[in-house]
Amino acid sequence: MTIAMNSEYHDNFQSAQAEAGEKLDRSVQKSLFDRMEWLKQLHEQCLPDTQPLIVHSAENDAQAWMFLTKKRFGNYTALANWYNFTYRPIFTGKFDEVTKLALLAGVAKKLKSLSHHIEIAPVPEEDYAASLTERAFEQAGWVVFKSKADDNHILSVNGRTFDQYWAERPGQLRNTVRRKAKKNIVSIRIETEFSAEHWADYCDVYAKSWKPEEGSPDFLKNIAQQEAAAGCLRLGLAYIDGKPVAAQFWTVENGEALIHKLAHIADATKSSPGTLLSVAMFQHAIDVDRVKLIDFGTGNDPYKREWMEDVRTRYRLEMFWPNNPLSWLPILRHRMSALVGKR
Repeated sequence: MTIAMNSEYHDNFQSAQAEAGEKLDRSVQKSLFDRMEWLKQLHEQCLPDTQPLIVHSAENDAQAWMFLTKKRFGNYTALANWYNFTYRPIFTGKFDEVTKLALLAGVAKKLKSLSHHIEIAPVPEEDYAASLTERAFEQAGWVVFKSKADDNHILSVNGRTFDQYWAERPGQLRNTVRRKAKKNIVSIRIETEFSAEHWADYCDVYAKSWKPEEGSPDFLKNIAQQEAAAGCLRLGLAYIDGKPVAAQFWTVENGEALIHKLAHIADATKSSPGTLLSVAMFQHAIDVDRVKLIDFGTGNDPYKREWMEDVRTRYRLEMFWPNNPLSWLPILRHRMSALVGKR
């Protein structure tokens, strides 16, 4: 028997959690960024001044969820920031592609009465999330504009050992590692458990590095503790004379390694501690954790090309409800821009 689809929205995480139960937990959701614990902490610690809008639709035991935050009246954006590798609608239960499309169209229809403009990024396409979202919103009557938001650099291990992978790296990189490693100045450790001492070393490196000030150090610390408890933390630290000079924060789960953060102290660059630490982290991920994929997140930093082999596009989707007069001018601007771009 088919049960009619219903769509609801929540303006707080407490009621959304009660509705979702365990369906958005680690045991069900493969991706870190699709879990309630990630989304809730991200909102509380990084976006506390924003009003959440959590919309979901259900048919039988299948559900689609979309987590948004309010920018201004009728204008919503993805509940995501620079910590996210991806943002997409989240599905639970038993579903096929037809059901996913119908569920997401249900979310889009519900949003008509709540918003006239929605912008989401960085949406992946390897699982067809970008095209599915675009299609579902268009079916619900929205005008959708899809554009490139960023690049995502990855390494598909393809069964290689680290030595096999390393033999294919650029000669200059391999020569640098060979020369610096011979000096035996840098000592390295990779931690899988969280400790205040090691996290303090990580924070010390980051504070003294070229990186901008951390947007929400408490959020990152909580994620590190959470992932350590689940056995997923890989915290790499490099030392010279007992002082931390380079640090990397990775997580490993479901055959994938995510490189969340890396930094080194500029004064130590002549010893290349960051590069030597990267070698150790890649070797651990490939030979010990036996991951199938290493994900360097978003951004086109030149050094990523030395380590990674493939690039995936991350998309931005802007959806406008055309029956609202506030959407008319933005829709016109987007269409005119597209016409100019084709010339």
